[in-house]
Amino acid sequence: MAYRVCFVCTGNICRSPMAESVFRARVAEAGLEDLVTVDSAGTGGWHEGEPADPRTVSVLEEHGYDSEHVARQFLPSWFARLDLVIALDTGHLKALRRLAPTEEDARKIRLLRSYDPTAGDDLDVPDPYYGGRDGFEECLEMVEGASTGLLAAVRDELEGRAA
Repeated sequence: MAYRVCFVCTGNICRSPMAESVFRARVAEAGLEDLVTVDSAGTGGWHEGEPADPRTVSVLEEHGYDSEHVARQFLPSWFARLDLVIALDTGHLKALRRLAPTEEDARKIRLLRSYDPTAGDDLDVPDPYYGGRDGFEECLEMVEGASTGLLAAVRDELEGRAA
């Protein structure tokens, strides 16, 4: 059975689709695409059915990542099929913990930047939506910085399952 990871931000048009694209690329580079599934969602449904923000698409494509995406809202029932729920900031972390049906489900939730040893104390990926393009570039740098550690953690989980 595949290890399932879902990235969650506010509207699922900026940060979480960026994290999904970057992490899916890391999974493919590691040859784990048959063992790990990656998707994303938002805590709210404001943008359901819409593509990613054009600035997200532009930054992803310029850096060689896939940008195909349709926004959707995270539902509490998803916890049952997910192994890891990655929040992009502490607000999302709190919202997801409120949605978690069980304590076991709540333990599946982590902050993305907690996987980046250089992140320091500020583990939030700032929302670039209301700013300029530089915010999207900064978001990508943070996502890429955390993806290596996240991939290592997922590999450890996969090895634990195989043992």
